[in-house]
Amino acid sequence: MGNCCASRRGMGSQMFFLGFDLKGQNHPRVLARDTYFSEDEVYALFELFRSVSTSIVADGLIHRDEFTLALFETPKTNLFINQVFDLFDEEQNGAIDFGEFVRSMSVFHPRCPIQEKAAFAFRIYDLDDTGTISKEEIRTLLKALLKDNRNLHIPDNAIDEIVERTFKEVDIDSNGTINLEEFKALVNKNPSVIGYMTLPILRELTTKFPSFIFNKRV
Repeated sequence: MGNCCASRRGMGSQMFFLGFDLKGQNHPRVLARDTYFSEDEVYALFELFRSVSTSIVADGLIHRDEFTLALFETPKTNLFINQVFDLFDEEQNGAIDFGEFVRSMSVFHPRCPIQEKAAFAFRIYDLDDTGTISKEEIRTLLKALLKDNRNLHIPDNAIDEIVERTFKEVDIDSNGTINLEEFKALVNKNPSVIGYMTLPILRELTTKFPSFIFNKRV
């Protein structure tokens, strides 16, 4: 395992990495130290990053349309995808570099604690970045997701009922919002709440690294 990546590192050729910033905090060894990935997994992720970041604009960065098409296997973006992209884009400059990509991907690794996954998922729901989730934010995100699923139609009154039931269960202090600790308590009780914390394209890496398995339930 990892022989292809070891040979890639040992070739001495810079051509494979030409045009990509792999220095300092973006160096694979540093990223392996700071994330849940092994160094071989980081190099596997680089091959994925290289493919995605050159799919439309060959500039060594992943742009929103490349991100949407490659990681979510759809040409059409939506509110959920935009939220995930914005979390990956740590510098908020409209593009994702290799370091941002790996550090953000780390939360999807099976070794990543469920509490870290929950914190990441919480930020997806927290649309206005206030540190709490309102009923309207959940309602907005649900409607956005359902809009793209033509096979599933849920009327607005049913969505409202889902939101109300969710808050009745999760909003422990009954203040009309869900904070991070309340959300983590929900995830501990029902991990399937963040069952979407996987990305389809990551399954391809399991053919290279058997330990690189992404469990859909967490």
